[in-house]
Amino acid sequence: MKHYYGYEEFRDDTRALKKKVKAFEPEALVAIARGGCTVAHAMAEGLNIRNLQSIRTELYDKDKKRENITISGTCKFENITKVLVIDDIADSGETLAHVMEYLKTNHPDVVFESATLFYKKTSIYEPTYWVKEANMWIDFFWERDFL
Repeated sequence: MKHYYGYEEFRDDTRALKKKVKAFEPEALVAIARGGCTVAHAMAEGLNIRNLQSIRTELYDKDKKRENITISGTCKFENITKVLVIDDIADSGETLAHVMEYLKTNHPDVVFESATLFYKKTSIYEPTYWVKEANMWIDFFWERDFL
C-alpha cells in the first residue's frame, strides 16, 4: 500500500516543520541526498538560511534496501555552532543514525539536530523534529512527477 505525497501536502507539512525547528535557530542546514534535498531547500527558503550543504547516502536501490550504507561528501562548519540535518523520512532510521554519528564525530563542537517530514515508529532513530507518522510506503511527488 502506498500514499501519494503531493505538493500541497508537502508545502503544508514543510511549514509545520519550519515552526517546530524555529526555536533551535540553526545556522546551517545539511540535506541528506537525495530525499532530503527537496525538503532542505524548502526549509532553507522558509528559515532564510543560505548555508545549505549536503551529504549523499545510499541505503536503497529503488525500494530494495542494501545491506550497508554508504556516506559520501563532507561539510564545512566554520564559525557555525548549530546545524539542522534534514531528510524526507526516518524509515528504518539507519540513514539518519549513521549521518548523525558521522557529523558528530567529524564536528564535535557543533550541535546537530535532525528533522524529517515522516517518522516510522519502527525506525531505530527518532528525529528531533518530525511532522507525520508513516505506516505505509510514501510515494513522494519528487520521485514520481518528474519521471
